[in-house]
Amino acid sequence: MVKEIELAKGKLTDDLSEQYKSDGYLFPVEVFSRKQAETFRKELETIEDRFASVNKLPKPLNSYKRGPANAVIPLVADIAKDKRVLDVVEGILGKNILIWAAEFFIKETKSKHFVGMHQDLTYWGMGETSGQVTAWIALSPSRKKSGCMEFVRGSHKNQIFPHEDTFSGDSLLSRGQEIKVDIPRDKKIFAELDPGQMSLHHGLMIHGSGPNFSDDRRIGIAIRYINPDVIQQTSGKSYAMLARGVDRKGNFIHYPAPSRLFSEESLQLHKEICESQHQVLMGTAKQEGSVWSKSTA
Repeated sequence: MVKEIELAKGKLTDDLSEQYKSDGYLFPVEVFSRKQAETFRKELETIEDRFASVNKLPKPLNSYKRGPANAVIPLVADIAKDKRVLDVVEGILGKNILIWAAEFFIKETKSKHFVGMHQDLTYWGMGETSGQVTAWIALSPSRKKSGCMEFVRGSHKNQIFPHEDTFSGDSLLSRGQEIKVDIPRDKKIFAELDPGQMSLHHGLMIHGSGPNFSDDRRIGIAIRYINPDVIQQTSGKSYAMLARGVDRKGNFIHYPAPSRLFSEESLQLHKEICESQHQVLMGTAKQEGSVWSKSTA
């Protein structure tokens, strides 16, 4: 068991909010019971069994488990909009919260798949904002052996570092992106989680994860939350799902949670969002940044 952080009536205390600001991450936060996490996993695996054939959907199922999965899979939208999760996220972003995207990150048993060390905001076209946070929720045990998340404490206090695109076949990232600096192993914090527990990290946090050497799938849901002040600093349409509060800024086109699994309307919406986000994720030029310094960790 991984001992969770103690919340105050389901919300972050001032001390925990300050800890997040200082470290750039926070874990483990229990938002769901182990039993409920197992129920979520069972529902996901039922969907996988049902839609295993690519003939049943316009694209392979994996295409819908990534990207804005919350646009086509009610399970993902329900988790991303769950009060227990939002109560914690509110302590970082405030009362008005949008979902930019939510997706499954799955490493199969004995898988070589990994996520290279990187900073999310390098590729999202949002600048170096603090109005974004990623919540990563475990649906199976996430340990060093299974390739849990790895953070570099305090690295979010830097600007965006130089990155390179490896396009590695074993990388779970769209471009196989990795930060162009060597990070000593002793600088990495391993965010081990039990099913139902969550980690939070800043968009400038240097993070990644290793292969899964365990005998179980490593299943997590990454939810990218933003507040309405965030601006997509790229051309084209920008989409987000309202999760809590109000949006008086109007920087994003709102879309609803899906009423049923893979409806015709939601599949079309997913296509439009993916095309828009693809332009951002794949069209970003290489960026300049400062070099790694031990003092940042």
